[in-house]
Amino acid sequence: MPFSEGTPRTGERRLSVNPFYGPANPLGDMAEGPPTHRLPDQPMAPATAHQLVRDELMLDGNARLNLATFVTTWMEPEAGILMAECRDKNMIDKDEYPRTAELERRCVAMLADLWNAPDPATAVGCSTTGSSEACMLAGMALKRRWAKRNADRYPGARPNLVMGVNVQVCWEKFCNFWEVEARLVPMEGERFHLDPQAAAELCDENTIGVVGILGSTFDGSYEPIADLCAALDALQERTGLDVPVHVDGASGAMVAPFLDEDLVWDFRLPRVASINTSGHKYGLVYPGVGWALWRDAEALPEELVFRVNYLGGDMPTFALNFSRPGAQVVAQYYTFLRLGRQGYRVVQQAARDVATELAGRVEALGDFRLLTRGDELPVFAFTTAPDVTAYDVFDLSRRLRESGWLVPAYTFPANREDLSVLRVVCRNGFSADLAELLAQDLERLLPDLRRQPRPLTEDRGAATSFHH
Repeated sequence: MPFSEGTPRTGERRLSVNPFYGPANPLGDMAEGPPTHRLPDQPMAPATAHQLVRDELMLDGNARLNLATFVTTWMEPEAGILMAECRDKNMIDKDEYPRTAELERRCVAMLADLWNAPDPATAVGCSTTGSSEACMLAGMALKRRWAKRNADRYPGARPNLVMGVNVQVCWEKFCNFWEVEARLVPMEGERFHLDPQAAAELCDENTIGVVGILGSTFDGSYEPIADLCAALDALQERTGLDVPVHVDGASGAMVAPFLDEDLVWDFRLPRVASINTSGHKYGLVYPGVGWALWRDAEALPEELVFRVNYLGGDMPTFALNFSRPGAQVVAQYYTFLRLGRQGYRVVQQAARDVATELAGRVEALGDFRLLTRGDELPVFAFTTAPDVTAYDVFDLSRRLRESGWLVPAYTFPANREDLSVLRVVCRNGFSADLAELLAQDLERLLPDLRRQPRPLTEDRGAATSFHH
């Protein structure tokens, strides 16, 4: 959510109201348009307010053509009906809405089973507003466990968290908010995510944990979680340091269990203490819902858990937010029931097929070099080929926007700031037909771009508003 610094009142304009938006008499309620930045003096008809808001929202981009976002942009009508019926239920009131709380508990159990918790019945977890909150909770648990183990040194010693420079910005926020030093493993050459050995070398007695990402937002690649755990096992053998791992599976934790079953990244690795995912990404639910799970009660310090008694039972809660609608949790449970393992496998495979086929089409044009091919997350990144000098990725992003496509262009972080790329996220709802239309538009634009004397996008920040 952007930070608002307020709007100056000088020269305030008023909304323009079509007389036909009024009730039966077009003159009714139409004497004066409402102001834009202060409350109107008088009420207006519901239909008028609805139409005014709807007209303004027409200028938003088409969510289905937004290839920057990982967030779900389509659900079945039945899910929408359930969400509408549950939007007035407050998730925090577990004693007031015990069945909604029960559906949340079932979702946690299903994810614990999906992620191979040693005993899904004893795994603990909760819903959140998204992966950002889930990451904050996981980081809090890591810090609290470290502080308890180092009670003779903390406060005093400064805790640190090791992660790749490609982490989502929420991890930087966590380190800032909770006063933890961020130790970042830089990119190097054609390695665009964390290196296990380099991560282990950054660990010391003040390291609360290491974050591994199952699906980097920069290029869609999986970080090698098993290799990371092996490097930390070796570190413990040499030094005695026992450093836990949190897996940020915002996207990949809802892809890998269905498409990469032989990939070991989850609670099968004893060093993995916690995992998060976004239900509103490849969990296939509208925003915003996320999930945070710990392998067992020992991984989540008891003093961080608040307990609510409902219907004579005990419901542990652990979240930063309080009041929020139960609609997204209900929609997640609906989707789990609706699809099951086989359904998720088919949906995610379709997204991966679209990504890999579209990546092949882009590569075949000859102007581009692929960094990834969409064969892990259904996401691929590409840059211009070395001999392309007439335009750059920012020019292409700007021109695609003219046709309604939102394809982000951005520069990689430290050590690879020389590399600017475009990234395409293929989600459920971005069909092979839409991918074909994108490929056609891309091919249609190339002759004009090739005739440019040089890259024309001077303000790269204006070319794309995308940020990780």
